[in-house]
Amino acid sequence: MFHYDGTIRDCLGPRPATRPRRIAVPAGAWDTHAHVIGAPPEHPLVPDRHFTAPPATAEAFLAMLDTVGLSYGVLVQVSVHGTDNRLLAQALRAHPDRLRGVAVIGPETGDREIAELKDAGVTGIRLLEIVGGGVGMAQLERMADRCAEVGWHIQVAAKGPLYPDLVPRLAALKVPFMIDHAGWCAAPEGIDAPAFQAVLRLVRETGCYVKLSGAFRLSGEAYPFADTVPFMRALLEAGPRQVVFGSDWPHVGLYEPGARPDVGALLDLIADYAPDPADQHRILVENPARFYGLPRG
Repeated sequence: MFHYDGTIRDCLGPRPATRPRRIAVPAGAWDTHAHVIGAPPEHPLVPDRHFTAPPATAEAFLAMLDTVGLSYGVLVQVSVHGTDNRLLAQALRAHPDRLRGVAVIGPETGDREIAELKDAGVTGIRLLEIVGGGVGMAQLERMADRCAEVGWHIQVAAKGPLYPDLVPRLAALKVPFMIDHAGWCAAPEGIDAPAFQAVLRLVRETGCYVKLSGAFRLSGEAYPFADTVPFMRALLEAGPRQVVFGSDWPHVGLYEPGARPDVGALLDLIADYAPDPADQHRILVENPARFYGLPRG
């Protein structure tokens, strides 16, 4: 989880990635959760951010994908840039053959900007209540209407304890939605906690997708984050065609060098979640391609 004491601190950049050792990454595999970050003054940082992150470029992200053997990526608008999606759109336009995007928009975002973002390769928006800089769940229905107009999905980043109350609102949506980071459910609380049971209910009953990601944020243990394995396996069982992998590169909000994960090692965790190679292929290739659509070559 993010630990915020009211002080905006400088977090670290990503750890160099290595090739995974326990799984064979199939051709056409996806990383569905990463961020690009710019530097002021060209790319201002929002004042209500919870951290200051060093720049992270699309080129560095693609180099990481190449290192670990992944083909495609989804860039999610980072919280520190708020609703200023210019850097995200720039990255998508520069690499249309490999990247899709998820933006952050607000009630003030105009139709023209939304059309431009869609043209750049954005396929949805993120509602974020984990850290400052996001647009929260109070805007869910209003943003869902905007998404319905352009064929977008909603990515939900809400703290785990909110999910029991969110179930009826999310179930009523007329647009697809994706839950990120396994519902942000703290692993030490166990899979029987009401928060995680609500997430499982949504996966089973609504057909929503969920990211098997963020284990290093959700776990109460060191790598390989064994306490998160029952959560990821339960999500896979609930929706084998609805789960995807995300690295969360460049791992913002971390302040100790040893806390930064290696993306190759995160990919290796899939062997714990899904020992069957057919399930691994669904998580890495089939499911994300179905949800996001292949980037334009």
